[in-house]
Amino acid sequence: MQAVGSGLGGAPTGPPLTKFSMLRLAIQKSGRLSEDSLQLIRECGISFLSSSYKLKTEATNFPLEILFLRDDDIPGYVQDGVADLGIVGQNVLEEADGAHLQVEALGFSKCRLSLAVPRGDAYESVATLQGKNIATSYPNLLGRYLAAHGVQAQLHTISGSVEIAPSIGLAEAICDIVSSGSTLLGNGLREVETVFRSEAVLIAQPHLSAEQQDLLDQLQFRMQAVRRAKRSKYIILNAPVGALDEVRRLLPGIKSPTVTPLAEAGWVSVQSVVQEDDFWHITSQLKAVGAEGILVLPIEKMIA
Repeated sequence: MQAVGSGLGGAPTGPPLTKFSMLRLAIQKSGRLSEDSLQLIRECGISFLSSSYKLKTEATNFPLEILFLRDDDIPGYVQDGVADLGIVGQNVLEEADGAHLQVEALGFSKCRLSLAVPRGDAYESVATLQGKNIATSYPNLLGRYLAAHGVQAQLHTISGSVEIAPSIGLAEAICDIVSSGSTLLGNGLREVETVFRSEAVLIAQPHLSAEQQDLLDQLQFRMQAVRRAKRSKYIILNAPVGALDEVRRLLPGIKSPTVTPLAEAGWVSVQSVVQEDDFWHITSQLKAVGAEGILVLPIEKMIA
């Protein structure tokens, strides 16, 4: 199949587009998840105009229309085929029983759904909540968690400002999304249990046409290249020839490091890719075996 929507700023290639060879992507209309989603799309080389007043926009160099919706509505719109794709928090997807729509996890906007109680209250385990009132925006996720632990509690479903519930006498505990925990602290609460860990996920409606599936494959290819680059660093260093075997062991790279002789006899330049999580540990080991002049560069895209 001929590719549709080539590079940055270029006109789409291949046959003329039809309504079936375009993707509609739903993302959260505001907030951190929205910002992170738009950033990913831009890093995929897809250009579009955005405005806080517009509820949809169309890409100029890829057959993609972006819809700005409430996050809670996105799984339903994708399930019903109103949107072809969506980027949504995994917590929202699981709450809506839409796990079957997930295509892949995207690795950003990570958070957790947690139980919290007033700081002065005694708490030993989740069994402490037996018979208590708990306020939450996620009754399905919380209900499954409590059932798995044999706890029965009264769940009060509210759509916002969950943290205020204990102070106004509505509940003895809450279950809400936590990132840094500062909101809990500001409302006199402490986190006691993690119910669910979440991140942004890409979802797709189950009945994409062949043309749309091809476009989804292209989009995923770009997303994976961007994500792979974010997790990696390009490293260049000088090392004595006698330490080369040890340096190569520390820097396996994608296949193996690139090694180039230097003008100074007995020395080589080594280039490789390292995972960001391993970088500092590996760097200290490289210095210990004699590596010098270590340069670390960001990677914009990385195609496996």
